[in-house]
Amino acid sequence: MSDDTPAPPKQGKTQVKLQIPDEIAGGQYSNLQIVAASETEFILDFGFVQPQEPKGKVHSRVILSPRHAKQLMRMLAERIRAHEQRFGEIPMPGPPASGGGLVN
Repeated sequence: MSDDTPAPPKQGKTQVKLQIPDEIAGGQYSNLQIVAASETEFILDFGFVQPQEPKGKVHSRVILSPRHAKQLMRMLAERIRAHEQRFGEIPMPGPPASGGGLVN
């Protein structure tokens, strides 16, 4: 008796080609990061606080599922580990601001 059931697809990595528009390719500097979370999502706000003024502006908001937030955390941890291995430990300021952000 032959088995006509198709084999399941192979679990390989698919390469995704991303296009980065010119207005995004230059990037945005951020010295303020705020993270908020609910059961179903993590919200990451990125902003800039002027060094001489106690005001700032959020210029980007990224919303992630918990799974993607954890994946981002792992990728950042790996990149930081490699960076510190090559360039030395990254000095950290005191505890983050009450809003959860880090302002330098």
